[in-house]
Amino acid sequence: MASIEERFVGLPSWGKALVLVGLLALLGAAYYALIHGGISSDLQSAKAKNAQLQEQIREAERREKQYLELTQELANRETDDRQNRRILPEDAEIAAFLQDLNRVAELSGLTIRLVEPRPEQRQELYTKIPVVLALTGRFHQLTKFFYNVSKLDRAISMENIRMTQPKLLPSGEVVIDVDVRATTYRRPPGEGK
Repeated sequence: MASIEERFVGLPSWGKALVLVGLLALLGAAYYALIHGGISSDLQSAKAKNAQLQEQIREAERREKQYLELTQELANRETDDRQNRRILPEDAEIAAFLQDLNRVAELSGLTIRLVEPRPEQRQELYTKIPVVLALTGRFHQLTKFFYNVSKLDRAISMENIRMTQPKLLPSGEVVIDVDVRATTYRRPPGEGK
């Protein structure tokens, strides 16, 4: 019995070429089945995983954007709430209110003759805190006082303004006595929480 080598050597050239082509086809099929097929399947699963991860990234970016917008909105609302609490506090803070009025009167050059807090007046959405003031000063000092009161953070209305006839002082100064009710406001307890 002849060995495989002897049979191969005894084949004509076209037979040898045919065996070589068959062997290459067999190796190609084995490569495709064993190596390329596995890589192709891994590549497909990697593409699917990549698409899934990209979708998760887009969702995370959308949520991050939404979180940042909500965080900014919350910060803006907290800022607005702090500002609103300065304008319309929950507590009467009468001492701070009187101190502000006194400071503004002094800066305007007025003399305060009377400060008389009145009882609070409960309204539906707020509580009024009136204070009767008696002031003396020159006209431009009075206008400066009213202007500066309007610039305070707290909501204050100046009501029932009564002026006397101007008086000429021995120093040559003309002064006016003014009675006014300065009313500030506060939130009713439990509102705005």
